[in-house]
Amino acid sequence: MAFSKVKRRDKIRRRIRKTITGTSSRPRLSVFRSNKEIYAQLIDDVSGKTIAASSSREVTDKGTKSEVAVAVGKAIAEKAKEAGVEVISFDRSGYLYHGRVKSLADGAREGGLKF
Repeated sequence: MAFSKVKRRDKIRRRIRKTITGTSSRPRLSVFRSNKEIYAQLIDDVSGKTIAASSSREVTDKGTKSEVAVAVGKAIAEKAKEAGVEVISFDRSGYLYHGRVKSLADGAREGGLKF
């Protein structure tokens, strides 16, 4: 039997999380994408704490979903700079690196984060 979209993404997410972990010096940038919104957070997996978070609900920019995702990426990069973080590990959470996920990553790079 074929996987549903959710089960397929969960299987990919678990496979990715085996190799990607976040530390205080190199936190993990985790992305969650719903149909309407997009969320990003910097996570230190060693201590189990969220360093910074940003979402499309906080960003006041209007436009397409991809344009809003770029703004969220820039916002999370700005919050990371305030927390003293410059280098991160990118966790796409099982989503394809395409569309809004790619736009968020590009926005974070524009904001000064290094992957």
